[in-house]
Amino acid sequence: MVELVNMVNSLARIASENVSTIVEHVFAVTKAEKSLIVFDRQCELAKILAGAYQTALPGATVVEFAEDKAPEILAIIESLKAGDFVALIQSSSFRLNEFRLRVELFKKGLKVVEHPHLDRMKSEADIATYIDSLAYDSAYYRTVGRALKTAIDRAQKIVVESDGSVLEYLGPFEDAKLNIGDYTGMNNAGGQFPIGEVFTEPKDIANVNGTAKIFAFGDNQFRLNIPAEPIELFIIGGRIDHVENSTPEFDAVLEEIREGDEAVVRELGLGMNKAYTRARTVPDVGSYERMCGVHMSLGGKHAIYAKEGFSRKHSRFHVDVFVKVDRVLIDGKTIFENQQYVV
Repeated sequence: MVELVNMVNSLARIASENVSTIVEHVFAVTKAEKSLIVFDRQCELAKILAGAYQTALPGATVVEFAEDKAPEILAIIESLKAGDFVALIQSSSFRLNEFRLRVELFKKGLKVVEHPHLDRMKSEADIATYIDSLAYDSAYYRTVGRALKTAIDRAQKIVVESDGSVLEYLGPFEDAKLNIGDYTGMNNAGGQFPIGEVFTEPKDIANVNGTAKIFAFGDNQFRLNIPAEPIELFIIGGRIDHVENSTPEFDAVLEEIREGDEAVVRELGLGMNKAYTRARTVPDVGSYERMCGVHMSLGGKHAIYAKEGFSRKHSRFHVDVFVKVDRVLIDGKTIFENQQYVV
């Protein structure tokens, strides 16, 4: 019992340090701005993060979420002004009426940090890893992130090498997007945490050809699936031609994509979050997506990049797969090697 208490106290202390950094350095919350914390107690991680945000924001309005409290929560939100701060700490995902809460908050010009699906992190290791992933290294994210964006936006070719496989992306590329905790010039301030990613895709997805070995993927339950051996994808003209060394679980994902969408390769993501590695994972794909390395999306859906022939309304799938990457080159220059960025 004493060990459990000590463990929870240690995690709570680290969470408070990381959350305080997010509040101060990412969102620059001031005493002049109102803050709202909406949380639940359905899992241990949610309780730890709720405490951390209350410590960082002692003057905040704090509301424990319940569906019958919707009118109360909506009234509080209505009283907030552009530039105020909202933290959403969710064991699953909050819904008030028909709309998605974060989207509505952004419409009001509010700064928003969202921690969804926390109940997927159940073990002590998962909770500790997630909390570590909230650490914010401003110099690393903002320097390396911007350098990656500059290189991508100028690129003619990006090559991803993975355990003997080679996947080539030919440019030009879509304007690379930053998820590095700097919202200067952006329409919205905030989003889902943890952060740490730069992503793009070719303007013409037919310009993706070659093979890639993936060590993990998001399954039909939005959880991280790690097969015993890497799965090799054979990609021709931006579409998955065939797969070798697959598993029944990945076959099920691919079959569902092919039945309701297109088995295309879209997003190329360069994850930057050092807390997540091949060996150190969490079950929630939406969190692990920021892992330090390369991920791709399968399926026609992408909320950011509009493409001719792909309807945002009718494209259904955006499945993240994680490459067993050895090296990434942009126009012949190595920018990722030995599990770290070298820009």
